[in-house]
Amino acid sequence: MKTWMRRLPLMRSCKEVSALVIAREDRALPWSERMALRLHMAICGACPRFERQVLTLRNAMRQWRHYTDDAAD
Repeated sequence: MKTWMRRLPLMRSCKEVSALVIAREDRALPWSERMALRLHMAICGACPRFERQVLTLRNAMRQWRHYTDDAAD
């Protein structure tokens, strides 16, 4: 990330944003973190892909939790 961008109060690095994406699964983010996340997602190409991967994993785990093995009966 460029030096001048780090000085902006809502700018986060990809590493920080990935941590926020994971943290959002466990807790509600404060307003400032939500805005920083949205701002970063608007200008980054990789982080939205990471977010989609996390959502895919979450949905797969939800389906797995509700899976019943009817064929075994």
